[in-house]
Amino acid sequence: MTTTLQRQVSGDHRTIPSRKSFRLGPVSLVLRAPMVIATALLGALLFLLLCINIGRGDFPLSITAVVEVLLGGGTRMERFIVMDLRLPRSLVGALVGLSLGIAGALTQSLTRNPLASPDILGISAGASVTAVALIVLSGGTTGVVMSTLGLMGLPVAALIGGITAAVILYALAWKGGVDGFRLILIGIAVTAICQALVYWMLIVSDINDVAQAQAWLVGSLNGRDWRHFTPLLVTTTVFGAIAVGASFSMGALRLGNDTAQALGVRLHRTQTILLLTAVALTAASVSAAGPIGFVGLMAPQVAMRLLRTPTPPILASGLTGACLVLAADITARTLLPVELPAGIVTAALGGPFLLYLLIRANRRVTG
Repeated sequence: MTTTLQRQVSGDHRTIPSRKSFRLGPVSLVLRAPMVIATALLGALLFLLLCINIGRGDFPLSITAVVEVLLGGGTRMERFIVMDLRLPRSLVGALVGLSLGIAGALTQSLTRNPLASPDILGISAGASVTAVALIVLSGGTTGVVMSTLGLMGLPVAALIGGITAAVILYALAWKGGVDGFRLILIGIAVTAICQALVYWMLIVSDINDVAQAQAWLVGSLNGRDWRHFTPLLVTTTVFGAIAVGASFSMGALRLGNDTAQALGVRLHRTQTILLLTAVALTAASVSAAGPIGFVGLMAPQVAMRLLRTPTPPILASGLTGACLVLAADITARTLLPVELPAGIVTAALGGPFLLYLLIRANRRVTG
């Protein structure tokens, strides 16, 4: 074990030679120049994509005009188009991608498996079950439970579904600890059960409610406004801060459960906090824009390769997820012959990326 730790430490020094340490009270931070620069570039790319997405539409605006409006200038019509019509949609897309990217980084770090994401583990599917139930079954004939969910709203319903799926997943995967491979297998089963429940509700419900639920299930940013932005911003800020704080323990978790406990990490408590944080972020994004698939899978892996880190970086994964969602929305609205929901574009990208990860993992095993 000592040799492994020494190799990993020495490997980190060889990969990232430039670093500076800072101390803020009891917290000690290490800033590595390449990681800081790459994260800053991701932030700049996100702002550029945000401006491009705001500028696209029936009344096109240049990036310069969008920036001018955001800084308080522009004509009255431009301010109305940007601030009232397009900015909320783009900000919701960025926050959805940020939440899914962070949630994916947490689940992949928790399971130490690049295939683990909120989609595969059943968290998104669990949130979808209660959200679809609220859409198609909240009429007056469905009883007290659905009426109560209707009063609480879609975000709370999605959160309840995500937490329920996570509790089932955690309970079935627990065996003296959480094993990553077991978690993924049970997550696939939970996803299948949740999807079956969704299909059943779509079959037995009114056709008008089904059409609304189908449009939501694809994952789209159409019609998103400030009402969707505010609760998503609060949730992402709170649980994103928790994720960043818990990330200091993730470096020890990737060394294995026994090693993490030997280094002083409260294993079960940390795993529970990470999983609940991923659930909350996923449920918030699902309630705001529907289940936009594969972002939680792709974003951490792309960020890890961009920053050349051994595990998915939390903040960079979130920024990468935000860039993916905005790029998908731009592609779906402007680059294709027919306007499509952003979730279709991310699914088209995520399928081949999942195959790439499977082939890469298979080559490592057989090689």
